[in-house]
Amino acid sequence: MVERSELTRSLPVRGRSHATFAIGGWEGRAQNSPFACFIIWGATLCCMRVQAGLARLALALLLLAAVAAQAGSIEPKRAALTPGEDGYTLSAEFSLELGNRLEDAVARGVPLYFNLEFVLERPRKYWVNEHIVTRSLTYRLSYSSLTRQYRLTTGSLHQNFGSLQEALRVVGRIAALPVVEKDAIKAGESYEAAVRLALDRSQLPKPFQVDAITDRGLQVEAKVLRWQFVAPAVVQ
Repeated sequence: MVERSELTRSLPVRGRSHATFAIGGWEGRAQNSPFACFIIWGATLCCMRVQAGLARLALALLLLAAVAAQAGSIEPKRAALTPGEDGYTLSAEFSLELGNRLEDAVARGVPLYFNLEFVLERPRKYWVNEHIVTRSLTYRLSYSSLTRQYRLTTGSLHQNFGSLQEALRVVGRIAALPVVEKDAIKAGESYEAAVRLALDRSQLPKPFQVDAITDRGLQVEAKVLRWQFVAPAVVQ
């Protein structure tokens, strides 16, 4: 007499034999026939495909969330000091990317403030650098839903733009800004200059200030550009 296997021992011996199967945590019994095996195989394959599809969907959602929460950036491209009749002027260029969250905030009426800061120091051996001058300038960028224009304010000066990109290009281009008087530096001396354009988060509405601590979509990374400057003779 042929001894039954461990699997068949637990199955009834009367009538047709059955096979136990499990799909997605659900257990059942099917007749031990080619058709039943085909049904089980098809159901298992279907579950595997569904799980793979859900995994791909979850990955896509994570990537979209990462893109949506990407921090903005302000990157300096170039900067230079030029001698003039009364001293030196600064010329600089920055590339501005605010990110989707801040662009949407401006379009909804939230004003943004940008601070331009220039620092000039003279290196000294065995001592801290000598501070020569610090020059700062503030820009206010806002949007009017009535005129559908972006407004850029610097001091008492105002400019209107039809698009956000136009306004940001003007913010990022500094031309002939007086920063150093001619008597403040000496011809032939070497100096260290630094310039930075940054979003002033302290001027954001209070809820935005709190969210900006952890929300990368409300953060703008600002880099500092440093360079060595040797003062030529000032034009008389």
